[in-house]
Amino acid sequence: MNIELVIFDLDGTLLNTIDDLGDSGNYILKKYNFKTHPIDTYRYFVGNGIRKLVERMLPENKRDEAFIDEVKKEFITYYDLHKADKTAPYEGITELLATLQENNIKIAVASNKIHDVMDELMQYYFPNIRFNAVFGQRKGVPIKPDPTIVGDILKKTEVAKEKTLYVGDTSIDMLTAKNAHIKSVGALWGFRTKDELLQAGAHIIIEHPKELLAYCW
Repeated sequence: MNIELVIFDLDGTLLNTIDDLGDSGNYILKKYNFKTHPIDTYRYFVGNGIRKLVERMLPENKRDEAFIDEVKKEFITYYDLHKADKTAPYEGITELLATLQENNIKIAVASNKIHDVMDELMQYYFPNIRFNAVFGQRKGVPIKPDPTIVGDILKKTEVAKEKTLYVGDTSIDMLTAKNAHIKSVGALWGFRTKDELLQAGAHIIIEHPKELLAYCW
């Protein structure tokens, strides 16, 4: 296939962040004496950015705009201090990235995570990987599944859509790839199910990171 660029989602694709996200959410909920959620439930809260995560974790009768904004600020402050407590790359991810890099395939990250923390996370968890583009949620830029973030990566890396793969673990990722008109790869080690990925239009489904290599050359 002669792929020149692989774009990865972050949470649930490169990094297993669910414990730190869930712990941060539950810390905030306890502070307000709200009912907490099982950590696994947070798999279905994430994917659409921090604000949507906060909205989903709050009780339905506490989801007014002003309160969501207030809790979002508290969540960001707490999560920033604890984002690396339990988070780690998925098995086989570091090896996959190294192999792509060794074969001169460009690597990029497209996330709905706040942009300001992205470079720090990449350097911390993948110190030996040279990412060609890393973009998160930026002010004034629509979040995924809007394809703007993919367009910005393609522009920076100067790679054609036809030579690009997008790897993610949620329907949001598959729709992002669809909206950007690039081939999508659904990662089953992440936060969502095979059915969700297929229904959202995944072109390829893989169960382990190393399987991606078969579709790169």
